[in-house]
Amino acid sequence: MIDRRWVGLAVLSLSLLLVVMDMTVLNVALPAISEDLRPDSVELLWMVDAYALVLSGLLVTVSALGDRWGRKRMLLTGFGVFGLASLAVLAADSPGEVIAVRALLGVGGAMIMPSTLSMIRTLFTDPAERARALGVWAATAALGAALGPIVAGVLLEHFGWHSAFLVNVPVMGVAIAAGLFLLPESRNPAPGRWDALATALSMAGMAALVFAVKNFGKHGLADPAALVACAVAAVTLGWFVARCLRRPDPLLEVRLFRNGPFSAGVVTALVTAIAMAAVLLLLAQWMQLVRGYSPLETGVRLLPAALAALIASPLAPALAARIGARAVLAGGLAVTGLGFLLLYLAPDPLGYWPIATALTLIGAGNGALAIASAVIMSGTPAAKAGSAAAIEETSYEVGGALGVAVLGSVAAAVYRGELAYGGVAGESLGGALDVARELGTAGETLAEQARAAFTESLTLTCGAGAALMLAGTLVVWLLTPRGLDLSSAQH
Repeated sequence: MIDRRWVGLAVLSLSLLLVVMDMTVLNVALPAISEDLRPDSVELLWMVDAYALVLSGLLVTVSALGDRWGRKRMLLTGFGVFGLASLAVLAADSPGEVIAVRALLGVGGAMIMPSTLSMIRTLFTDPAERARALGVWAATAALGAALGPIVAGVLLEHFGWHSAFLVNVPVMGVAIAAGLFLLPESRNPAPGRWDALATALSMAGMAALVFAVKNFGKHGLADPAALVACAVAAVTLGWFVARCLRRPDPLLEVRLFRNGPFSAGVVTALVTAIAMAAVLLLLAQWMQLVRGYSPLETGVRLLPAALAALIASPLAPALAARIGARAVLAGGLAVTGLGFLLLYLAPDPLGYWPIATALTLIGAGNGALAIASAVIMSGTPAAKAGSAAAIEETSYEVGGALGVAVLGSVAAAVYRGELAYGGVAGESLGGALDVARELGTAGETLAEQARAAFTESLTLTCGAGAALMLAGTLVVWLLTPRGLDLSSAQH
């Protein structure tokens, strides 16, 4: 007889597959969107960040609502919102409208992502089985990362950039139909009274935090708007945490951070997302605009990271059972950092084979994320699964936004510093190549300098990513107990 839990996991993994594909699709489609809509550098950053900003701002609230309303209901509603937002891209013909579509996709993603994790926590009560299920879940994310660029590349070669988003629509329809019949409903049996003030504080605080980070990266540490936003974030999030600690039925169970392994899992998710978001975005642009690869070629050449993660993620729980969860968590971060370091140290001119080797190391190291999820969810009571899922997904999404904002801004500053041109050419590599084409033969020097400046910005950003991953390795090693055994974790 077929175990409905594993069939349910397949539905949950399908939804994750699509959300991850959507993230990677944008990386490949961004040059085509930029060529068509000509966004400035701020609009370009908002196109990338809008999804993560909205999602991270809503995760806590939506997870708490799912605990009360029903996680299956929240998940299926998220499928519907995600599909409708993907359909709305047909009407988008300006940077602002693309940003709005990405924001609506963030609303759908906020409903989907924590629901999948919390439902896995309730479907699989045995810690060893849960670790295997989360290994499948993480491997599905790797598969989405592999399929996204290739699907986007095929669509972009034959259709307009709008088509890269429309692929979501039929898949969401299938997910809704399957989820209605295969997924069980689950909720917190005693969620407590809804805290409207904490809801407002969490949304305002997260939005202010990421706004501050983005503006610090863009305008420097003395930017007045960023300083005000930082103060707002400190006050609202501090108030939110204090309120959650005082209440017996908090909107978010922040007391989970008192558990060292839980914190180690969150740190793993956070630092990985920060480094990966910026570097993969820059690599996708480098391959298309510097090396001249087509979108499809770019997708294929980014495959090593996803394929290595696809292999490593399901194997990570068994490896953790043999050598310990701490070794796999910290070791995964160290291997990922080694991949970034290899890109930083690669000889000039930068070629594809050092990148392929580095991507393989990065993907293999990302197998540790399966253990991070298992550590986070296995140490969490089923009633608090929504809070744990919200914290983990917030780490991924805020990390992604911070990566693009901070490391992306570092890359932009290095690019501008290396290029002896201002104006549109100094804003982005795509802008510089547009100017060079308009100048004809006289623009060849500009194009060559712009490509060299972008390559330099990529390698220096990889160096910063390596330093971050190695620092994360040390923190995770210190937080995780030596004898942590996932098979005997809390039910």
